[in-house]
Amino acid sequence: MDEIKAKELHDGILAKVREYYELVHAPQRESAFLPGESRINYAGRVFDAEEMCNLVDSGLEFWLTYGKYSREFEAGLAAYLGVRFALLVNSGSSANLLAFAVLTSPLLGERRIKRGDEVITVACAFPTTIAPMVQYGAVPVFADVEAGTANICTDMLETARSPRTKAVMIAHSLGNPFNIHAVRDFCGKHGLWLVEDNCDALGSKYGGKFTGTWGDLGTSSFYPPHHMTMGEGGAVYTNDPLLRKIALSIRDWGRDCWCTSGTDNTCGCRFTKKFGQLPPGYDHKYVYSHFGYNLKATDMQAAVGCAQLKKLPSFVEKRKANFRLLYDGLKDLPELRLFEKYPESDPAWFGFLITLTDRAKFTRNDLTKYLEDHRIQTRNLFAGNILKHPCFETLEEGKDYRVAGPLTNTDSIMNNAFWLGLYPGMENEKLEYMIQCIREFCKK
Repeated sequence: MDEIKAKELHDGILAKVREYYELVHAPQRESAFLPGESRINYAGRVFDAEEMCNLVDSGLEFWLTYGKYSREFEAGLAAYLGVRFALLVNSGSSANLLAFAVLTSPLLGERRIKRGDEVITVACAFPTTIAPMVQYGAVPVFADVEAGTANICTDMLETARSPRTKAVMIAHSLGNPFNIHAVRDFCGKHGLWLVEDNCDALGSKYGGKFTGTWGDLGTSSFYPPHHMTMGEGGAVYTNDPLLRKIALSIRDWGRDCWCTSGTDNTCGCRFTKKFGQLPPGYDHKYVYSHFGYNLKATDMQAAVGCAQLKKLPSFVEKRKANFRLLYDGLKDLPELRLFEKYPESDPAWFGFLITLTDRAKFTRNDLTKYLEDHRIQTRNLFAGNILKHPCFETLEEGKDYRVAGPLTNTDSIMNNAFWLGLYPGMENEKLEYMIQCIREFCKK
């Protein structure tokens, strides 16, 4: 191969990609915002030529599966969060599945989660925080959430616990950290695993430390609405070498081998060990220590993620600024209760939660319909109360799941709350129009 010619072609292609970005995708090519006519989406991708060049560069290499960009991304995410290990997966839902599956490993001895063991969580959640518990035969135990923070009521933790409780697995709601000190102290006192669903909170901090890094395992999602994107994608991170070893096995088909894609015999004893009842010297690359999956992302996705990761700090700051603008513009309306946070929290807000108060003479749907009619996209707080959904109709309370007490605030959020977007591509004029529309509606 003519290496000089190949490099010239490669560099020329990337130069054309940059030119194409400027022509088609650059922000200045977007049309001006027209209040009431232009659509205000709750989320969107924010990118530049670097993401597109990385994507094309990966395509030209044509490795496709886990490769150099995947390794670069995992190292970069771990460095950003200040953790030892990060594993790239194909979605945030897969990240939650993998994190929970890790805790079922026989390698964890008496602490492993078995069928019938209990996991404390909340019903006001995204379903894939809870789905792995049900899928592995564990029993989710539902606590209520606080009205202001939409996070777990820590006063209910002791009530929710039983002799079969093995873990707590909850999300930081819309990027707003839950009371980590209380939850972690509870887990430490009773020897419970803590899994932080950090999919909506990447970049949030509690007590000066990133969320997702306080527990035993943290998870992220890189779906387009989230804090950074690679289209699809997610990650699991931990400081525990054993949990990392188990996660790597389950992510990669359940195999015992830890060789990366395209490499062999990293252990130096590929054909000399004895495993289970297999014949001596059975190829280590085809020895399976767990029932696993293939949850890897592609290197093309990771290539986009590497460029996004460099922008993440600026994305976080813009989300905070957007939250402050909305909060200051709406905080005096008696009909609305706005998002609250703990003093120790520094949220990288995913969304702006609004709950109607008793002063409101209208319903949540009245307000959201008005906003949607005015081209402002709204979202409910995910499941609201997951127990009310059809997926729970085949489950039996007391056997398949437990409720730790009245879910009063959960039901209130289900009926009376919604949220607005804060993504970094949202200009101030859009936020000001959102404020204007909400204020006009409340006056009516």
